Amino acid sequence: MSDIEKIKQLRQSTGAGFKDCNLALKESDGDLEKAVEILRIKGIAKASKKMSREAKEGVILLSGNDDKTSLLEINCETDFVAKNDDFIKFTKELSELNNQFSSDLKKLDNSKMKNDKTVNENLVALIAKIGEKITIGRAKTIENKNSKNFSYQHSIIQENVSKLGVIVSLEYNENSDEIQSFGKQLAMHIAASNPITLTHDKIQKVVIDKELELISEELKNSGKPEEIAKKISLGKLNKFKEESSLMTQDWVMDPKKKVKDILSEFNNKSVIIKEFIRIKIGE
Repeated sequence: MSDIEKIKQLRQSTGAGFKDCNLALKESDGDLEKAVEILRIKGIAKASKKMSREAKEGVILLSGNDDKTSLLEINCETDFVAKNDDFIKFTKELSELNNQFSSDLKKLDNSKMKNDKTVNENLVALIAKIGEKITIGRAKTIENKNSKNFSYQHSIIQENVSKLGVIVSLEYNENSDEIQSFGKQLAMHIAASNPITLTHDKIQKVVIDKELELISEELKNSGKPEEIAKKISLGKLNKFKEESSLMTQDWVMDPKKKVKDILSEFNNKSVIIKEFIRIKIGE
């Protein structure tokens, strides 16, 4: 059997990559069984095979302070693993590193953890130990000049570990208990109402086109005249934009008002929503 054929067979049996299989074969002097054992010891075979599975569970981690705050999503296969002590310990340390690197995942992967091994090396070892696919998902760091961040977590597992996380950045020229309360309530509002953007003009064209497609499909067999169908379509699209934009959403604490109305009530305190992020496991 040629070296290429051995590598192919090893890849099929372990799920490991070409480079890892090639190195394992060289280390074992071409012995396939020894090469499999080498890969298993390194955790590469076990980890790689798990990576073909779906990982829809996991946790959202919060780190930082009110000047610089980050959310990090770590996915796994089951809710049981999402509450595992080894998993939680790994993700918490990873979350702190993520805030240091401002959610630059490439830098995060190659950074050293407390045991002097890289994030990627620790991830492979954890997958091999736990026996489930584990991946680093979405990440976002918010840091704005002259602003403060407010956060909210829902379905909390441990401190700074949950199933849903929100950060919202506010700029204001005069601090007060009222603004602090609003910031916390706004983060809760975002968690509950799931806005896409701050204002409707920021909604991406691809999202608008998809919504129009869904509306057209809904009206296709309605039997309504074309002109009336167009008006209905426009009305539905405008409602979608309004409900998807934070500023024009009904305020959860008082649905008779919009978020923009609450902002206008701050008079001379010039409260501005700079940006926000909402990450939920499974979405």
